[in-house]
Amino acid sequence: MKAFLDDQFLLNSETAEKLYHQFAKDLPIIDYHCHLSPKEIYENKTFQNITEAWLYGDHYKWRAMRANGIPETHVTGDASDQEKFLAWAKTVPMTIGNPLYHWTHLELRRYFGVYELLNEANADIIWQKVNEKLQGEGFGARDFILKSNVETVVTTDDPIDSLSYHQKLREEGFSVQVLPGFRPDKALDITADLFIDYVHQLAEVSATPIHSYEDFLKALHKRIDFFHEQGCLISDHAINEMVYEETTEEEVEIIFDKRLSNQRLTKEESIKFKTHTFIALCRAYCERDWAMQLHINALRNNNSKMLERLGPDTGYDAMNDEDIAKPLCRIMDQLEREHALTKTILYSLNPRDNVVISTLAGSFQDGTTPGKIQHGTAWWFNDTKQGMTEQMMALSSIGLISRFIGMLTDSRSFLSYTRHEYFRRLLCDIIGEWVEKGEVPNDLSLLGDIVKGISYENAKQYFQFERAGQQNQKRINT
Repeated sequence: MKAFLDDQFLLNSETAEKLYHQFAKDLPIIDYHCHLSPKEIYENKTFQNITEAWLYGDHYKWRAMRANGIPETHVTGDASDQEKFLAWAKTVPMTIGNPLYHWTHLELRRYFGVYELLNEANADIIWQKVNEKLQGEGFGARDFILKSNVETVVTTDDPIDSLSYHQKLREEGFSVQVLPGFRPDKALDITADLFIDYVHQLAEVSATPIHSYEDFLKALHKRIDFFHEQGCLISDHAINEMVYEETTEEEVEIIFDKRLSNQRLTKEESIKFKTHTFIALCRAYCERDWAMQLHINALRNNNSKMLERLGPDTGYDAMNDEDIAKPLCRIMDQLEREHALTKTILYSLNPRDNVVISTLAGSFQDGTTPGKIQHGTAWWFNDTKQGMTEQMMALSSIGLISRFIGMLTDSRSFLSYTRHEYFRRLLCDIIGEWVEKGEVPNDLSLLGDIVKGISYENAKQYFQFERAGQQNQKRINT
């Protein structure tokens, strides 16, 4: 019987152990998609206690606590931070089989040197031990990033964001590269109640009066230029339902005017606007050699009562099961015909789509960039042992796992970097198993290079982060 979370955790063969410890373990981390706050990074935010660092905003833990019968007062409500921590400690033993059990104890060990298994009986002792460390030196937001050996962080930023904290971090010379990621979801959500307000905000921040659809696109392009100047190399789109509908500029102009007049749009009109605007943005990304991420098939804010009470992103989302193959293919095909299909990373929240994504990616590789169209890493509900394994097996069966750009945190927590360790261990175990079964040669040089590529080097090459660093240095010098 193996010990829990020992050095060989998730590594079930001698080859897997060699691959992880010799090639993957000590590599830097490139976190090319997360929801960390650049303000908190700049200010090196400190935490009053482990609840603030661990439970504020973590809807993974919130869902588990609710499923364990914890009342909302002790999840997001007005219970004290210590009471919330005790409620989480009570829940942790019940999460066996869920990656939260592993992540919780990896974070306690890697950041705080706590090797006890958290439960209701020892919660008070661990609360005191961890909080004493949090009050000392070296436990701020930046410190956690540095301790995790992170090289690059890409945040998620709205087009109207000032990016002031990215600028301050760059000017200060923080050793970790913190870059913005362009996330224009609100600009595409034309049926949203606040869309007209958003258009006004976009007009103000871009210094572009918006009276027409042409003005609207001009304002978005100005923000893309601004983001590019600040080192942005990645866009990101949350696409809950993949849609495509052919239209014309003139028709979309009418739809846009109609919405600005506060008239109700049909579903077809909404889809035409989203399609046309999305493709216009894709052209701009391609011109600047950005990579584009598409996060597809989330079913969000399902519990309307709790949405009214707590707002979005509070743990009431699920997998969607909309068909994605045809609309996604039509969009990519149109962009390819226009020579406007940029580097693209495709994620689906529904693992049913794994093979669909891998086959679509193979249909649009063009020999210009290794792995130009990526089957993105297992995401959200799928960043589990099973989900990560299934994604990598689908990719390796149909595409080139050797060109895979690997893991990201997609997290709001500064303690989430142990997920990269989790991913790297699983990767090495998969390849090690192939060796043990005689399915691939026992060539540590070849396999070690592949592991290093997936864990770190592929992402660095794919996103060309050196380019952002050179741009930033040039800007500082001038």
